[in-house]
Amino acid sequence: MPADNGAFDRKREARAWRRRCDGMRGSFSSLEQFHPSEIYPRLSLSALFDSRHEGRARLEFFSHLPILTSFALTLMLTLVFPSLMERLRLPRPVGYILAGIILGPNVLSVLNPDGKVVSFFAELGKLLLMFFAGFEVNIAKFNAARNKAATFGLLTFACPFALAIGIAAMLGYSANACAVIGAILASHTLLGLPIVKQQRLVEREVTVVTVGATLLTDMLSILVLALCVPIHVRGFDPAGVLILIAWLIVYVPGVLIGLSWLVERLLAIFGTSRTSSALIMLVVMAVAAQVAEWIGMEGIIGAFLAGVCLKRAFGEIKGDDSLDVMSQALFIPVFFITAGFLVDFRVFFATLSNQPMLLFGVLAALFGGKWLAASAAARMFGYSAAERNLMFALTVPQVAATLAVALVAYATKNPAGQRLIDQPMLNATVVLVIVSSVLGLILTERAARQVKQASPPAKPTLAAAQLQEASPTVE
Repeated sequence: MPADNGAFDRKREARAWRRRCDGMRGSFSSLEQFHPSEIYPRLSLSALFDSRHEGRARLEFFSHLPILTSFALTLMLTLVFPSLMERLRLPRPVGYILAGIILGPNVLSVLNPDGKVVSFFAELGKLLLMFFAGFEVNIAKFNAARNKAATFGLLTFACPFALAIGIAAMLGYSANACAVIGAILASHTLLGLPIVKQQRLVEREVTVVTVGATLLTDMLSILVLALCVPIHVRGFDPAGVLILIAWLIVYVPGVLIGLSWLVERLLAIFGTSRTSSALIMLVVMAVAAQVAEWIGMEGIIGAFLAGVCLKRAFGEIKGDDSLDVMSQALFIPVFFITAGFLVDFRVFFATLSNQPMLLFGVLAALFGGKWLAASAAARMFGYSAAERNLMFALTVPQVAATLAVALVAYATKNPAGQRLIDQPMLNATVVLVIVSSVLGLILTERAARQVKQASPPAKPTLAAAQLQEASPTVE
């Protein structure tokens, strides 16, 4: 009897196990009900894939990860990939975009692009990206060499802007889209500034002029976007454009002067502690961005101008960097990760194979326009060939404002559902960021050595001394 009872018990356990396995196969979408040790022995590759979403295979397992596991995986990739990109001499945002491609709906589907948390973090990261871009541009540096900086800023904006408009028009884009594409190429990010610092060339006039020109190019690019977005959404209305320009004339000095005064009062009342400084920065940025949206512009314009005015208000006060650290570690990476969500490999490789003129035209407009601007400015200012090469190399990389303008334009739709720029142009922008960053850093390192070997160091200027303390925060 004991033996028979044992055999009966074993049979009953075997039947129960088979029923449990059958239940697990029928409810694979509810993985959280089972311990991993109960699932993995029965897991097959065919059970992992689901091709129902737009005909693309996706790993269903990763889309059902617990929220903390998804968060940990996201943090791990945002730590590993940017560090790997730095080893390859690429900017960190390229690593974030690569992480977004892997985590996004086109590969693993770990993160939901339509999730409220992801959307909020990405929006805040976009605003903080442009806020700190404005915060790094000190108007005092611009004023120190304002005439030359303004001249070079206009040249390095106008040349690629005009070439990009011509190429986009040849490819059939509308006039409004052509202007936005020109604005995407016209700005630049000072990725090579750490190399210039390492070579002790910050005190050179050519560096001060190039850094000062950054303020003008970024502002002009964002202002072009501010004009084009409402035209695309509501159509061209001469009266509406004039009203928007009038608002800009009031809004820009109102933010730069009025908010600077307000921040000084807030600092006097609440002090400059870590918490107070961070909260004042966030409040001013949010107010400036919201007012910009109220008058029909993009929030990134207000965030950029808020950064400039806060830099003026803080002056010599050593501000707390806790908000900067948190932004660089979490919010800004999420913004770039959501940019990776938009990269569809089918469209991406189709763009490379079917529309090579778009890709090569964009690259030619960028490098040709920046070279023409640097050559003309060097000739006007009497700079050497090495200094001309340094101006050119510093203005080639396209990262922060380029991606911000491109993503805002891609997300903007008119009543008919047409985007301001299409998916191929967005893919071309991603290629542009990678190529310009790699070549820009290589050219900057070579030009910096040439400048250092060509002449002895100059005496530091006030603007150069201020520039020594600044470094790009978006790379």
